[in-house]
Amino acid sequence: MRIIPAIDIIDGKCVRLSKGDYNTKKIYNENPLEVAKEFEDNGIQYLHLVDLDGAKSKQIINHKILESIASKTNLKIDFGGGLKSDKDVEIAFECGTSQITGGSIAANNPTIFEQWISKYGSQKIILGADCNNRKIATNGWLKKSDLDVLDFIKSYEEKGIQYVICTDIAKDGMLQGTSNELYKEILKKTDVNLIASGGVSSMEDLLLLKEMGCEGAILGKAIYEGNISLKELQELC
Repeated sequence: MRIIPAIDIIDGKCVRLSKGDYNTKKIYNENPLEVAKEFEDNGIQYLHLVDLDGAKSKQIINHKILESIASKTNLKIDFGGGLKSDKDVEIAFECGTSQITGGSIAANNPTIFEQWISKYGSQKIILGADCNNRKIATNGWLKKSDLDVLDFIKSYEEKGIQYVICTDIAKDGMLQGTSNELYKEILKKTDVNLIASGGVSSMEDLLLLKEMGCEGAILGKAIYEGNISLKELQELC
């Protein structure tokens, strides 16, 4: 299982939210590149980079930070947040991301998202399935849809999607464990490479996700709050 630390960006700074609520913003570092380099120095190979400013706006915002991290580390980055147009995706790939994650666009404008899958290939495009009470949430999690998360994933699996990041918003940033039952259901009823996100609080959580069959696990606050050390992650990797 791939271990994928997260860096969320607001105003150019490394932050974390609780349940996606922008009012709960906590700044952990003024310099995201510094954080990324520390990850790399401890044997981490992957990074989940989220443009939270972009997620709320109509376009990518923090692409310069993506470019800085991509050019000054060897981390394999998946980038999301604010990717709403062909131009946004072009910018993200030009700035050095290995993959892009589309969530809101996949729910709100499936035609464009399907074109990205066709143009860049399913190895490059990740489906972001962020949900609250199983319903897909969009626009920086500020809007809720009527789409069931499993139906959403299945529909895109039929269109070629191989990688899915599934975040249970109620768990995100709460350090209270992951949505294991939901992940088991997705793994049982689909053949996607599932990347679990939201709620990782301990090494035990990571080991459970690995045992379950998740392809990857994203974690953020557990690292920043010291619940999981980079040395522990290095040993797991």
